[in-house]
Amino acid sequence: MHTTSFLKKIILIATVVLLYSCDKDYNSIGDGLIGDNNFDLLQYTSAVTAYNQKTDLVQSNNLAINALGIYDNPNFGETIASFNTQLTLATPISTTYIGAKPYVSSVVLTIPYYYDASKTTTSATDGSHEYTLDSIYGASKAPMKLSVYESGVYMPAKELVGGFQSDKVFYNDQNTEFDGYKVSSRLNNDASVAQNDAFFFDPAEHVVVTKDSITKVETTTRTPPGMQLNLDKSYFKTKIIDGALAGKLENDNTFKEYFKGLYFKVEKSGASDGNMAMLNFKAGKITVNYNEDLSTTTSGVTTVTRVKKSIVLNLTGNCVSLLNQTKTSAAYTTAMTTANPTLGDEKLFLKGGEGSVGVIELFDKKDVLGIDALGNLTTVPNGVSDELDQLRSQYLFKKLLINEANLVFHIDAATMAKNNEPQRIYLYNLSHNIPVLDYYTDASTSSDVKKSKYNFGGNITREAVTGGRGLTYKFRITNQIKNLIQHTDSTNVKLGVVVTEDIATSAFYKVKTPNAYFSKLPKASVMNPLGTILYGTNSSVPEDKKLKLEIIYTKPN
Repeated sequence: MHTTSFLKKIILIATVVLLYSCDKDYNSIGDGLIGDNNFDLLQYTSAVTAYNQKTDLVQSNNLAINALGIYDNPNFGETIASFNTQLTLATPISTTYIGAKPYVSSVVLTIPYYYDASKTTTSATDGSHEYTLDSIYGASKAPMKLSVYESGVYMPAKELVGGFQSDKVFYNDQNTEFDGYKVSSRLNNDASVAQNDAFFFDPAEHVVVTKDSITKVETTTRTPPGMQLNLDKSYFKTKIIDGALAGKLENDNTFKEYFKGLYFKVEKSGASDGNMAMLNFKAGKITVNYNEDLSTTTSGVTTVTRVKKSIVLNLTGNCVSLLNQTKTSAAYTTAMTTANPTLGDEKLFLKGGEGSVGVIELFDKKDVLGIDALGNLTTVPNGVSDELDQLRSQYLFKKLLINEANLVFHIDAATMAKNNEPQRIYLYNLSHNIPVLDYYTDASTSSDVKKSKYNFGGNITREAVTGGRGLTYKFRITNQIKNLIQHTDSTNVKLGVVVTEDIATSAFYKVKTPNAYFSKLPKASVMNPLGTILYGTNSSVPEDKKLKLEIIYTKPN
């Protein structure tokens, strides 16, 4: 009986010691935890290393949205965006479609602009509209020199590489090539300099008044703002009308070899800084309006009537965004050449196009411990962060349930003052060129396409005032962290953070000269010409601005 009592005491003491030991181990991981009972939500803050990497030249063909114009950002430099595109036939044109004595009356190039529908106003007196353009960066109505040429560079969809068909790739630095091979004089040679030497993105609506030849009633047609250029009628009479008669417009393949496309060249106009617009060129078109003689014979009498006809050429073929960056700022250059992968950088410079990426490494890099198959910590280094090994051990012993994990990036508001800020940034798995798990699992949508996948995050949070500056960008990476902690064979991959133009686009584009960090970049980051500056993880960063991984968890019973 005494022996039994003694054994019970020993077991009780051993249990208390074991529980104390486990609790001690647990709290050594979670310094600064909030709450101390099993039902509280607790917060664990983990160290992160973040630093800059330059992207170099990047693939830029067949983007959904393309920049055109000039944007001078003092934090990064000046970007001049030109553009080249193939044309496609709205309808194949047979040799018999063109009638007798065709006469070209006008050739008009139209490309719609983006505008903010919520800010559009309508006049109660005449029905006119006032528009506020969207996705325009730089001074309003700032002129630039715009020249449109027939392109001399054929843009096939495929090419032979090593005896196999591969997608043809064009890069952002090929402006000199396209400029050197243009095959026409300037096509937008209208007498109005607003269409060429002093072109600007005009927010005014287009108004066309027509009069019925019989009733004399006038009809006014109003369309939203967009590029509308009068092109050389004589040139298109020879190239398109005569080309159709020669059988060059009977199918798209023949037409693309015959008329290789349009090259939009942007240059400075005097002392103006110009500005830049994001455009959906694929919604653009060229309309060749012409008259032909139509002969009809009735009772032996032939009557000739002038008939109005048109040929529509769409801007929906292969295309390339041609980005030339100059006047790179000293701060940006220094940040790219002094990146510190060991201690992290003070500031992260994120820029789209041929720009830069923030590289994120989660958890402290110290590695003197390991973890065995049962979840016990060992003194054998295993190439994994000790911090991550400890979190995995806690999870395997049922002492850690993760509710949420976040990365919050703080914007350097003072440096970014008076600069256009990207609406959204994008976090991805840099090691494997794929989205993180939380991107895949977020099915949230929004009427504003830029705010889809809202739960995943990356949208800018601004000051609560009109025109407020950006404060933070936040990502929820709960599933990514859960998977990493729950599965000891999961790799703690590097993450990348970039600006993005379209959160729904998760494809990746090639970097012309791969480096140790990446051979590809998120396609949507190539679309966006903007940049932002975020606080990093260097010890010089104030604690309330430093990038950290925040894990919210509970302690199960």
